[in-house]
Formats: sequence, C-alpha cells, structure tokens
Amino acid sequence: MCATFGIERTIELTHSDDEIWVVYDGECPLCSRYVLLYQLRERGQRIHLIDARSEHPIVGDIRARNLDLNEGMVVRWRGRHYHGADAMHLLATLAGETTVFNRLNRLVFSRPRLARALYPALVRGRKLLLRLLGRKLIDEINAPEQRIPVGPSDENIKHNDGVR
Repeated sequence: MCATFGIERTIELTHSDDEIWVVYDGECPLCSRYVLLYQLRERGQRIHLIDARSEHPIVGDIRARNLDLNEGMVVRWRGRHYHGADAMHLLATLAGETTVFNRLNRLVFSRPRLARALYPALVRGRKLLLRLLGRKLIDEINAPEQRIPVGPSDENIKHNDGVR
C-alpha cells in the first residue's frame, strides 16, 4: 500500500519497527526512478521516501551531520546514517531478489568496493543531468546570492619577490 502525505511518501509494508528512511533528490529523474523501483516488500520493512529538497526534519538532521546531499543519498536505518555509496550498499543488501532491478542492484552494489568505485560516476551523472534539465543542485535552491569574482584578487596573486 502506498500513500502520499505532502513532502514524505511512506510505503507501508508491515507494522514493523524496522524502518528505513531514504533521503534522495526528488528533482533528479534518476534518483526518483531508483527509489520507486527499489523494493523491500519481501523483507517487510517500512520505508519513508523523503525528498532532500524538502523541509522535513530528517533533512535538517542530515545537514547538521554535515552529510552533503549533493554528493549522495542518505539512508537512516536502526539509528545509523549511511551516505552515498554506503547507502547504496546498504539498500542493495537489504533488498530481496524478486525483481530484475533488485537482482541487478544487489549484484552491483552489494560489493562495497564496487559500490564505492561506481558511486562517484552516478553523482557526476546526476549533476550533469540536472544541469541539462535546467535544475539547481540542492544547496543552490535557498542559497543567498554570492558574488562571483571576475579576476584574481590581490590576496590570491602570488609575488615571487614578496613585494606587492
């Protein structure tokens, strides 16, 4: 059964205390498709899918922990936070093998070294896709206007003779 409640989409599988919180970029088509295809039905976990661009309290908690949501999704499970490749690895090991997607995901990302090697390419692909679609990165949404330097400043110029 799937229900949508504003910024949080909860897929209720059973009434287990073994809940998984997945915080992902809801503006990224690849990220959104991944979390929709990913299934834990046979394991009986309750999954909370949270858009990282929302004001949900877990997003604030993640930011307070200095986990960069532009560099990877975050999964909170059993009181621990997993970021990026570690999150993908965890999801791969928790998923069953009933769907082709889960089997492929498990085959690739259940190996920690392979997950760490491949994940940076997924992050770069996400950033490129967002740029091509004209969408902003997560931190750019509410960021204040920043002055962009047009040339080197005096502080950044190195002088060989030590004199300015």
